[in-house]
Amino acid sequence: MNKLKKIIASALIFTSIFSSAVFAADNNTNEPDLIGTSAIAVDLDTDEIIYAKNIDNKMFPASITKLMTALLLAENKEPNDLLTYPKEALQEAPFSYGLNVHPVTPGDTFTASNAMNILLLYSGNDVAYMIAKEVGGSVENFVKMMNEKAKELNMVNTHFVTPNGLDDNIDNHLTSSYDLSLLLKAVMANEWTSSTMTKKEAEVKSTNGPAAKIENRNKLVGENGNIGGKTGYTEKSGRCLATVYERDGRKIAVVVLNSEYNLPQDTKVFEDVEKLADFSYGAKKEPLLKKDTTLETKTLKYNLIPFIGPERAVRVPVEIKDDASFYKTSLKADVSYDIKDVSAWKLNKNKSIGTVTVKVKDKETKFELYPTISKMELVKNNIFIYLIILVVIFALIILIVKLIKSSKNKKNKRRRLYR
Repeated sequence: MNKLKKIIASALIFTSIFSSAVFAADNNTNEPDLIGTSAIAVDLDTDEIIYAKNIDNKMFPASITKLMTALLLAENKEPNDLLTYPKEALQEAPFSYGLNVHPVTPGDTFTASNAMNILLLYSGNDVAYMIAKEVGGSVENFVKMMNEKAKELNMVNTHFVTPNGLDDNIDNHLTSSYDLSLLLKAVMANEWTSSTMTKKEAEVKSTNGPAAKIENRNKLVGENGNIGGKTGYTEKSGRCLATVYERDGRKIAVVVLNSEYNLPQDTKVFEDVEKLADFSYGAKKEPLLKKDTTLETKTLKYNLIPFIGPERAVRVPVEIKDDASFYKTSLKADVSYDIKDVSAWKLNKNKSIGTVTVKVKDKETKFELYPTISKMELVKNNIFIYLIILVVIFALIILIVKLIKSSKNKKNKRRRLYR
């Protein structure tokens, strides 16, 4: 008996350990281990969020700010327009074209095309200042334009203070990784800004200065499907990168904020982004709502005898025809139902009677809902009542026939009597 108990106990322990291992394996999502404290990956064609980590946290974006500056330049100037370099631009901190590449005299001009290259590839802080003053009339007005554009793009956690992202003595120049994914989508939709970000290098110059070669600070561009992006760093922001990949016809925006700046190698943020990109292209959707399962019920009223009564009620289960599948993230999915108040006598299993809406962040997806019963179910549920009614109707018909026949016989008898 004691041996039997030991065997059973050992079996239970083994089963428990095995079950725990399987459960752990089933729950292992293989998500990337990122240094960055905020990150997101979004399919730019479908707007589906594939990965989310603190995506609404307000963060310092550093030079990723220049994506907004570039977008406003593209929307307000032509590539051959000339921009005048103001003396105040010389006071902007490195990296600046006039301080670190070639001296610039206030009053010199740059084509908007050269300014765009310096802004997005070299990340020139002075050129960002020049663009702001030329496009906005003043830097202050340009910052207003930046914030108005942010509202237009639904960047609700964003507030810009500078056109270049410098944040010394500034605590409210903030955005979020989710908001930056919205900005990236807008930048990629603009031919001028998107084509500029794809360049590994460019030759630039002021109208009176010598030509200089600049390289893209995004080390990943052109590698593993990376088609462009913008780097950033300040002591407040940490190392940042907002970038876009294209593989197998799919474009995915990847944003990592507040990663490590490991000088002199400067590899950590790029490793974070590569990990997240690889994970995102391999991620699979999972069913949130499964097909052929009851998702909701709707109580419909109907007349037992159409147009006459009495009134009855029937509970109608509804389902979807295909799985509603989504990427598994930390974001909550809000599910809501809209079922029509249709006539129960019009129920058809192949005809939609409403929709279910799944909302993840700002993305809404609708699925058609179908009843699991048809009008024939109403007949089956009330078959005995209908049989009784049929019997009564049949009896009434027989009675009426007999009465008619009896009436005819009486008339015939009367006719014979009066002949």
